[in-house]
Parts: sequence; C-alpha cells; structure tokens
Amino acid sequence: MKPRALRAATSRAFFRYVHGHFLVYNTCWEDPRLDREAMRLTPEDTVLTISSAGCNVLDYLLDGPRRIHAVDMNPRQNALLELKAAGIRHLDFETFFSLFGQGHFPKFPKVYREKLRPSLSQDARQFWDPRGHYFQRKKPRRGFYFRGTAGRFARLINFYIDRVAKVRPQIQAMLNAPSLEEQQRIYREQVGQAFWGRFIRWLIARDAMLSLVGVPRPQREQVDLFYEGGIAQFVQDAVTTVFAELPLEDNYFWRVYLEGEYTRECCPEYLREENFHRLKSGLIDRLSIHTSTIHDFLENQDVSISRYVLLDHMDWLSSDARDVLQREWQAIVDRAAPNCRILYRSGGLKVDYLDPVPVRVAGRYHRLGGLLRHDRPLAERLHRRDRVHTYGSFYVADLKRPSEPLQAEVMA
Repeated sequence: MKPRALRAATSRAFFRYVHGHFLVYNTCWEDPRLDREAMRLTPEDTVLTISSAGCNVLDYLLDGPRRIHAVDMNPRQNALLELKAAGIRHLDFETFFSLFGQGHFPKFPKVYREKLRPSLSQDARQFWDPRGHYFQRKKPRRGFYFRGTAGRFARLINFYIDRVAKVRPQIQAMLNAPSLEEQQRIYREQVGQAFWGRFIRWLIARDAMLSLVGVPRPQREQVDLFYEGGIAQFVQDAVTTVFAELPLEDNYFWRVYLEGEYTRECCPEYLREENFHRLKSGLIDRLSIHTSTIHDFLENQDVSISRYVLLDHMDWLSSDARDVLQREWQAIVDRAAPNCRILYRSGGLKVDYLDPVPVRVAGRYHRLGGLLRHDRPLAERLHRRDRVHTYGSFYVADLKRPSEPLQAEVMA
C-alpha cells in the first residue's frame, strides 16, 4: 500500500475507533438559532434530527413541533440526551443547571441513583453507571465539558493557551470586553499572532486530532479540495472570524470550551430557567430518541417527516459510502411530508457530491440535485451570522412535490 493510501486507511480506522467507543460531543457545535429561523417550526411539524449532544434537540422543542425524532448511531450520544431529558423531568432547575450549565455537581452519584437512573434505558445506564466522575470535579478543565473526545481536545488547546501561547489573560479580556471594537482590538494586537504558531497549525491539521472533534478524513478532504491553504488555514480563518469579527457576548459555543462552563446570561436556550420549565411542563414528552442510522430508522418506522436536520454527516459518506448516501436519501424522500424542508452543513465551501445521487420518485430514477429547491439567499444570510463558524457552508432546501416539474435528468 502506498504511503498516502496507508495514511488515509489509518485515519479512517482511527475515526471509526473513536466514534465506536467514546462519547464524542459533550455539547452541540451547530448554531440552533440559524436552524430555528430556517425551519420555522409549527405544531404540525415532525422533525428528524441527528442527536449529537442533545442541546439543539432541546432548543428545537421550544418551538413546539408535534414530535422530534432524535437519531444517532452512537449510543453514547443518545445516553447524554437521555440524561438531559431525565434531568428536565425529575430535577429542579438549580440542580439541572449545575450539571449542564456549570458542568460539575459533587452530589451527582446520589442524584443519579435516586432521580435519573430509573428513567434511563439499559444502554444509557450502562454508559452512566461508571461515569459519575464526569460531573464531580470542579477543578479547572476537569468538569463535564472537558469530557468526551471533543472535551479532551479542548483540554489540549487550553494547555496550549496557558503554557505555550500564554494568552489566558488576554482571552479572558476578550470574553469580558465591553464592546465588539475592544474585543477585536485585543485579538488583533495581543492574541492572534501569539496563538497561531507553527505548532498549533501543525496540530490541528493531524487527522487524529480532527477525529477527536468528529471530523473524518472525507470531510477534511472536502475542505482541502475547496479551501486555499487546506484545513489548517480554514480553522485559523474560522477562529479569526469568531474572535475578530463576531461578538462573543452571546457565543456560548466557544465560551464553554475556554472556561469549562456556561453562564446564566450566555448559554443554550434549554438552560434558561423559563425554558427549562416550559420543557418540563410537557414539551419534553414530544421527544423520541433512537439509536440507529437515519436510513434504518426511516425504513422501519411509519413516520412522515416535515423537517430534517442532517448536520454535516453527509460529508462523512461523500467518498467512502456512496451506497449508504443513496440509501439514506431514498429513505428521506420516501418519508418526506408534502412541505418538507431539509437543513444540512458541510465542511467544504460547496457540496458537489449530492447532485448525481439517484433517487426513485413515482417509479422513475432522478438525480437528487433536481429534486431539491435550495433557498440560497436565506442560507447565506444565516451562515454569515453563525456563532460557531467552523462549517464551510450551510444549506436550506425544500423537497419538490410530485406535482412540481423536476429539473433533474431522468435516469435510465
């Protein structure tokens, strides 16, 4: 095997190992503010979304859809969402915020045993029974948000901030800056040049490091294909945009990995007290959690889905699993409600692998690209406001109804 092919095979094997054995995401890394604006959920909508860490699933529930089906292949991600749902049902707000807002709660073992464990599935119990220590340590960078593989990556970056770049005071000053102009000045004059050394650029370009935060080699290849300078330059430019152009005041995504906890003012919507009580009062009962692939779930459930939130996982399938990609989209189309809207993201600046995917509609095969009507102005406007800013592109697409003309080429 040639060296390049060997590196690619090793990278794929390591990624499969990480996602097959560990909790990867301890918080969601997609901005639900954009999703909720794009979906415009109503009480008539049924949503299918990838579970991830569950934060965004709970945020979507606040818009009151009929039901949300949270689907994830990784049972550890669903175990986390189950724990959050159990906490909403059985805990008071202060305890819940200690767990998922501050990421530490010394009495977790007792609360878990008495109030949370009884309502968890067997898989979720097997995951959480030996992991009470995830919430027990209050030491800097030892709480829940430095657990899981993404949390371990965050710990490594924080070590670099403290011991190598030595810019912790400057970063704290940015997080507490009284204005966007002051935040920008601190980054440009005191942080940017000190942080972006040769070592950190080398580190973030390693496939092993990218696997810890859920970036497989096919997605990295999408970025390398379309972005000048490749993945390292993409990450540097994304971070620079977040800290030098967008306000950090409400950017809870980056704050939690820099400080290890949220604040009452800067946190996901489900962690606000009034929203916690809305979820507890009945909205949480509209959630169903499934450990499955998307296509297996859709093929085996009699459901009609009006909103799909597919995150960036299709990048994972783009080169190594085209058959799975085709099967998934066939299931998506087969189960789509008449007013179906689909949201997805990509690490690349554009997605070029979906258009030729063959999908059967009314007995004939069509190219997927002709079945989707993209709202590009809306997607681009929302993408510019993305507080995470680690994706190359964002897509909002409506699935054409059978009565609408199909722009796709009919395939023999």
